Amino acid sequence: MNIILKQIELIQRIDRLVRMQATGPAEDFAYRLGVSKTKLYRIISVMKQLDAPIMYDFKAQSFVYEKAVGFRVGFFDKNQVSA
Repeated sequence: MNIILKQIELIQRIDRLVRMQATGPAEDFAYRLGVSKTKLYRIISVMKQLDAPIMYDFKAQSFVYEKAVGFRVGFFDKNQVSA
């Protein structure tokens, strides 16, 4: 179970940095996250399978989202969710 939580935490960190357009090139981003470049691309692939519109913007030198999206994992009270 701990492995799943670590993966979710890593996706949340990636998501936060992508939103800030502060990832830098893949090698720098992987180093910053403490993972290999291969693992970074595997996680990005999983994010894409979950419909994350993530891409690398050469002009910004950062991974970015092509459109505004949200990412949330966890349980919540359905009675308190706004439509």
